[in-house]
Amino acid sequence: MYYKFSGFAQRLVGATAAAAYTPQGLKPLVPTKAPDPIFGTSKPAPGLPSTDPFLGTNKVPDLQKIFQRSDGLPVHLKRGYPDRMLYRTTMALTIGGTIYCLVALYIASQPKNQK
Repeated sequence: MYYKFSGFAQRLVGATAAAAYTPQGLKPLVPTKAPDPIFGTSKPAPGLPSTDPFLGTNKVPDLQKIFQRSDGLPVHLKRGYPDRMLYRTTMALTIGGTIYCLVALYIASQPKNQK
């Protein structure tokens, strides 16, 4: 399936291969027929379950309880050990990168010995 940006509808619409690769303003030599809309049918696609398309559990209420707890921790550390490790790793890489940049600037500022 090919798509083309519609200047009228301001969104992507289905198109033929020739229409998708033709810049706007230039017309192809042969008239093209627009394909049938892919979302225009009301019947479900074959092979899909018709009862519930989302098979996972909703984790939002559990996460809301965790993040809205008033335990004095900042939001980015509320989920425990993995958040602490991610935060510490990020801080270590930031400090290490800053030190590396300062050392590189110091080395670059020293004149080379002319022999």
